[in-house]
Amino acid sequence: MTVSKKLPLLYTHPIGSLPRPLVVRDLLRQRDERPNDLSVHAALDDFVRFAIRLQETAGMDVVSDGEWRRTQYIQEFLMRVGGFEACRVIEHQGEVKMSSVVVRRMPTKAPVFADDAQFLVANTERFTKFALPSPFLIAVRYWHEDYSREAYPTAQHFMDHLTEILAVEARVLAEIGIDVIQLDDPALTYYCDPNLMAGKSIHDQRLLRLWDANREVPAAVEAINRIADGLQAEVHVHSCHSVYKRQADVVGDYKPLLPRLDNLRVDRVNLEFAYPQTGDVSDLDLLPNQLQVGLGIVDVRTEQLQSVEQIAGIARAGIQRLGVHRIALNPDCGFAPDAGEPPTIDEAYQKLCRLTEAARQLRAEHSAKSSTPLWSPIFHRLLKTFHRRNKSDEIEFQSSFERPLGSPCFTPTIRLRSPTN
Repeated sequence: MTVSKKLPLLYTHPIGSLPRPLVVRDLLRQRDERPNDLSVHAALDDFVRFAIRLQETAGMDVVSDGEWRRTQYIQEFLMRVGGFEACRVIEHQGEVKMSSVVVRRMPTKAPVFADDAQFLVANTERFTKFALPSPFLIAVRYWHEDYSREAYPTAQHFMDHLTEILAVEARVLAEIGIDVIQLDDPALTYYCDPNLMAGKSIHDQRLLRLWDANREVPAAVEAINRIADGLQAEVHVHSCHSVYKRQADVVGDYKPLLPRLDNLRVDRVNLEFAYPQTGDVSDLDLLPNQLQVGLGIVDVRTEQLQSVEQIAGIARAGIQRLGVHRIALNPDCGFAPDAGEPPTIDEAYQKLCRLTEAARQLRAEHSAKSSTPLWSPIFHRLLKTFHRRNKSDEIEFQSSFERPLGSPCFTPTIRLRSPTN
């Protein structure tokens, strides 16, 4: 909890990605085609600086690099680590495509995101955030018995090795100076979808499998805990309903999941509450006591902009459940987990500006409530206590005012004076 103590109340933070303009997508393609072309990397540096400045200008308390060096939030990691090939045909959201699977044992090598993280830290004075895909998410989507068993006999073997690799990755990020490390795990949200759990048709063919929450959620939590253990950074877990072309892959509130996170040893879970058929603020009643929440109050899927009041309204409902000190404010999800997602950078900027304005208003509301002169009923009860205990005494109440009531300089005093005989 080393970071949030330094951040403002109800601090604002991104989930990770920003929409990539066409020029950034072109540069990513050129980088993959010409990995040793320094001019391409220099151009990407310039655009990543722009992504950082955009978040700063919007007023975000915590910033990411927009994930503008990634073609997709998981695939970039797989590509850099190695051992994966696109050889499995799947159907996803009505599209037939080739999906990557692990086919060779992942080589042990230097952390793959260290340079990206170093650049982020060196180019902002704000608190920084960097996201990594979770072991469970990668195992669910990218291990398949027909392709992967020679490399890893079971998905658990694969997940164990992923955990080792990601633990090293996270430790290096913290050493570089990243303030918030987030593990993306929308796979945990799969257990919230009643249709998926019942084996019914779903948008992503990779998810048509037998699910066992009693066995799999504890394994996912254990892997996350191993990565988070000892990190000198605030650690988040992000569990969304997935974003693909302005749609969600799964639906359902978080009530089936949150009670299963009792043993999760991170600082905060970032959840969705703005998009329909995702979280409901009543879910927060089930949030384990050791966890804080990143409250998703900005819808990243629909093009329509929420008003500041609509955004703040969701937050107020969450505050009523948890109070202000367990809540940070964020969009539901990243704006573009894949580089080709349809939201524009202008849309994302406007939504972030409204998020930070909502946070400003909510802080002002909390400040106004905190400065309410609460001394009156407190001292009324205190006076009654003195009166009961000192019936023969005369009580004199005095107070001095140097600042408005409720300020630290308001000093009420009570004097006991014995009556004259």
